[in-house]
Amino acid sequence: MKTISYKVRLSRFMLYIFSFMLLAANTTTRHDVERGATNIIFQSKDGGQTWQDISHGLPENEPPEGFFAGESEVYLHVKNKMYRSKSNLNTPVWEKENGLDLRSASIAFNRSGVMAYNYAGEIYQKMSSTGTWLPLYANFKKQWVRTIFETADGTVFLGCDNGLYKSADRGQSWKQVQNEGWVMDMVESEGVLIATGQKGIMRSTDRGEHWEWVISEGGVGIAIERIAGGFAAITYNTITKSRRIRISLNKGKTWQAIDEGLQPSMNISSVKQLGNDLFVGHPDGIFRSWDMGKTWHRVHAGFGNVLHASKFVSLNSAPARVEKVFKLYVSGNVLYAVAVSPGC
Repeated sequence: MKTISYKVRLSRFMLYIFSFMLLAANTTTRHDVERGATNIIFQSKDGGQTWQDISHGLPENEPPEGFFAGESEVYLHVKNKMYRSKSNLNTPVWEKENGLDLRSASIAFNRSGVMAYNYAGEIYQKMSSTGTWLPLYANFKKQWVRTIFETADGTVFLGCDNGLYKSADRGQSWKQVQNEGWVMDMVESEGVLIATGQKGIMRSTDRGEHWEWVISEGGVGIAIERIAGGFAAITYNTITKSRRIRISLNKGKTWQAIDEGLQPSMNISSVKQLGNDLFVGHPDGIFRSWDMGKTWHRVHAGFGNVLHASKFVSLNSAPARVEKVFKLYVSGNVLYAVAVSPGC
């Protein structure tokens, strides 16, 4: 009886050990499957009320090198590869963009189609009928390309480190129309062109032939956006050492600050409009305004901060190093928030 009891106990012990090892193995396998990036890309389909982390599936230690949003699709550049997804899906389905062999590429959505370019001056356009990428503006021999913008009448602008170039004949010839430093982004509304530049925000009312600085506070222009009735802009102020947010409702002639309800910061990333609301990417989180910047309410916490759904209360009363900030993008009715390094 003792021998049988001993064998039974030994069998039960071995079964326990085997079960424990099997459970551990299954747990490890499940962990490996779920391992991946988190808190890198979020999307909101209800005007910022709720947010979904859509980072899963991206490399854990490879943050996106670029994110680009059009009317109905978004592009993601990671590990020197470009991926594309429709923006009307519940969760993005990333497909590799084949045929685009362009290092450090950026995407521009223009009236004549999707374009890709890089800092070295290589420019391609995607053929909508075949999906292939073909070289574009081969006669433009400059490097340091920062942006490509096409106006409603077909005029093309290339913003570069040494100024702004214009073509009125679909890229057959080019002339420089601004030479006061780099030009990064450009928008158009009712015949008025507004662009970010090395000295702030500049404006043209004659199809880009001449430009004037409308916001210049010693720092650079950070962002420019079209909004209902006008424009929104972010610039850097060298006196306050912070980024300021302004809007213009008279075609860019005058600008008023709308950031009084936000903690001053040199790391404000972006301003966007979705519906009637304005959204701002700030180190303290993502903020929404229902009244064109008179008041701001936080809808998503910043990195390392606790979400306060009520009126904004700064959690950064003392300057602290900012590791990440959300940069905002709009595609259709979807708002995207991408974690980027400060200054991007």
